Parts: sequence; structure tokens; C-alpha cells
Amino acid sequence: MTVGKIHSIQTLGTVDGPGVRFVVFLQGCPLRCSCCHNPDTWDLNGGTKYTPEEIVQKALRYKEYFGDTGGITLSGGEPLLQSDFAYQLFSLCKKEGIHTCLDTSGCIINESVLRLLEVCDLVLLDIKYTTAELYQKYVGCEINEVVKFLELLDDKKIPVWIRQVIIPTINDNEENILCLKQLARKFSAIEKIELLPFRKLCQTKYDALGIPFPFSHLLEPEPNVMKKLATGLNDK
Repeated sequence: MTVGKIHSIQTLGTVDGPGVRFVVFLQGCPLRCSCCHNPDTWDLNGGTKYTPEEIVQKALRYKEYFGDTGGITLSGGEPLLQSDFAYQLFSLCKKEGIHTCLDTSGCIINESVLRLLEVCDLVLLDIKYTTAELYQKYVGCEINEVVKFLELLDDKKIPVWIRQVIIPTINDNEENILCLKQLARKFSAIEKIELLPFRKLCQTKYDALGIPFPFSHLLEPEPNVMKKLATGLNDK
């Protein structure tokens, strides 16, 4: 049985998928996003080792809180880096009747990832930006890779929630919202799009690690701006 490297666990999460979630943050990420809130998850050699069975046994303690919509969410870091472990974990969850949700940037596609998707009930896909230029500058991968991942989810009819962090002066504009709306029209698997405000609480993590936070100079978005962008997203 594959052992996973776990950064942390949140037992009663309410923002990482539907209902109440048992959220497992996996260690390791190949990307270096300028807005990353969890730089302490980057190193794949960090974290605490768990077997899939150990995680499921922990999750089962909270199953009564899941109701009809809750379940387990794998986040990170980037869980696709540990797709074999994620597959075994989600397979056990399916046997226990636990809803499975994958929170990912969609930056990796291989045979192991394809197998993992077969046991995913929902995918939270982080579409960080909507242009190739911004992906190259602020993420470290190609937007085409993420679009291919979305196409794969659409072909497999796996429900998708798109999530995007809104960053002032970077993607807080109507052009970006228009691109997101066009994505929603193109891919029927997309059930909804969530806009999340950029936050700088992570500054203390960067300071502790002794590395610069690339977006430390930016302001957090004003509530009225977030409201305006959300309204534009929902307009027909």
C-alpha cells in the first residue's frame, strides 16, 4: 500500500467542496504560483507519512457530520503529485460511501492521474488566470495543460467547480470574467465558478521560510470589486 506525505488535515472544512468536508492537504507542488498561500507545502520531502487506511479511519470519525453532501477533499500542495496514494485513498472512501473531491491545478496528466479520476465525484479546478502570458509569468506551467485537463474532465462527465483567486491589477478585470464565462459555456461539466479574494495572511509563512512573497506589494481586493465581478460572472 502506497504511503502518502500529508502536510495537514482539517476535520470540519466548509470551503473546500460541498457540505462539511474532511480536508487532507498533501505535501508537494511542482508549481510556484506568485499568489500561493501555502509555500510550506512545496517540498515533497516534507510532511507526515500516512497510509490510505489511516486517513480513511480518521475521516470515518466525522462521517456523521457529512450529511448528504459532505465528504473528503484532497488538496495541497498539488495532490496530483501523489496520484497513486490519492487513488487508493479515494477507492477506500468509495467503499465507505464517502463523497470524494479533488482540489487541483490540473497541471499533470498521466496514467496514474487518469486512474485517480475514475474515483473522483467532484473536481475543484483552480483556473489561476485566463491567458498564457499570465500563466507563464505567475504560475510556471502552460495554460494549455490546464485546458487539456478540463477537457478530460468534461469527456469523463466529472462535475467541476472552477475556482479563481482575484488579484488586484492582475486579473480583477472584465476581460478575465468574460473568459471564465466562455469556459462555462464551452464545458458542460462546469457546475459553477467561484471567485475568491486574494489574501496576504500567508506573508508570515514566507517570512518564516525566509523567502520573498512575490505579491506582498499588492492590496487585497475591495468587497465592492468582488461583488461587481461576481455580478458580471452571473450576468447572461
